[in-house]
Amino acid sequence: MVDEKIVELYWKRDESAIRETSQKYEKYLTVIAYNILNDIEYSHESVNDTYLKAWNTMPPEKPNILKLYLAKITRQISIDVLRTHTRKKRGGSQYEISLYELEECVTDNKMTHQAVELKLLTKLINEFLYSLPELSRNIFVCRYYFFDSIKTISAYFSISETKVKSTLYRTRLSLKERLESEGFFV
Repeated sequence: MVDEKIVELYWKRDESAIRETSQKYEKYLTVIAYNILNDIEYSHESVNDTYLKAWNTMPPEKPNILKLYLAKITRQISIDVLRTHTRKKRGGSQYEISLYELEECVTDNKMTHQAVELKLLTKLINEFLYSLPELSRNIFVCRYYFFDSIKTISAYFSISETKVKSTLYRTRLSLKERLESEGFFV
């Protein structure tokens, strides 16, 4: 079923919307959740919570791209689950590995006017991403937004794992330079 029809089902409060969403996107959403949680049971819970949140937010939301809308919900829920379940124990999820890799670019330094700084940082990172070649941008987003493994990214773009790693490394260095040049001391 096409996404527009699925969204219409949500708007009509037709419970088949969840079944159709599950049939079309369950594997995709489970991969996103698993990349963050590194636990299949929690991943399934996150995906089920995604369906509930989609049900509760449509209407009033009417997403143009259902796949991305659901991915964003799954990502947010999975990060919340990870924070809840790993306060005492650190795991080896792709989420944590990705954050570790980005630590060299963005650290936890105390900043004055933190909310303003965060907004400026977000704008700067978005501008930086759009200045990248498409492949580099897509690799970066796959790794640091969807938390895909190096191996998954390599297979998806049909390039070597070494190329993925070097692209990410160069992109992180460029991001660090850009942040430093804009006054975000890291």
